[in-house]
Amino acid sequence: MSVTEIQAAVIVPTYNERDNIPLLLQSLLDLPERVTVIVVDDNSPDGTGGIAEEWAARNDRVRVIHRPEKLGLGTAYVAGFRLALAESFTTIMTMDADFSHDPRYVPALIATSKSFDVVIGSRYVAGGGTKNCTFKRKALSRLANGIAKAALGLRARDCTAGFRCYRAGVLKSLDLASIKSNGYSFLIEMLFLVQNAGWSIGECPILFEDRVRGKSKISQKEVYRAVQTVMRLFRDRFARPMASGRG
Repeated sequence: MSVTEIQAAVIVPTYNERDNIPLLLQSLLDLPERVTVIVVDDNSPDGTGGIAEEWAARNDRVRVIHRPEKLGLGTAYVAGFRLALAESFTTIMTMDADFSHDPRYVPALIATSKSFDVVIGSRYVAGGGTKNCTFKRKALSRLANGIAKAALGLRARDCTAGFRCYRAGVLKSLDLASIKSNGYSFLIEMLFLVQNAGWSIGECPILFEDRVRGKSKISQKEVYRAVQTVMRLFRDRFARPMASGRG
């Protein structure tokens, strides 16, 4: 896949991110790689969706999907995937709106996607790490990754990262409508399905920085849902063995 063949879309789910979305859009549009940004807004009370719509009116590389209410991270990604595939993007990325995923890493993920079907912006490979995260958050992330890897046989180092780059063929091969999880547990299920299908997975080091503006969306309920998802997929793992790979 040559650089000229890469048409990249970046999906950014939002809920109450008015302080971050203008800065993020500008940063993404200013990258040397030409990317299109798909904002999926869940009717943010703070007007995030309206701000994104103003950007879309001025720039043809911004798309906005407006949803009627807060429907969850997983379904937001799926909505973005469907639009990106409908518009024939070859490379489809996901990232958070709060700058915990710095846009400066986008070119590296796109470059690495020439060698792998899926690329994860990873905290847990050489050169990666975290910044300004509380001990509790770091411990929770490590625990979630450890459980997912042990229970599901996932080979990636950072299984819960939302900063990812997919080749379009990967997403086309998956039955997105069958994915049961939502919230952050969606990320674990997606990785499980990708590995199960035999697609190649690479990791690119990033520095994950805790948000400066706005409030975190992670809750105890999300943690409970993630545990439920891992338990369900653990049962599926032995009912449907992993593929050996696509070569």
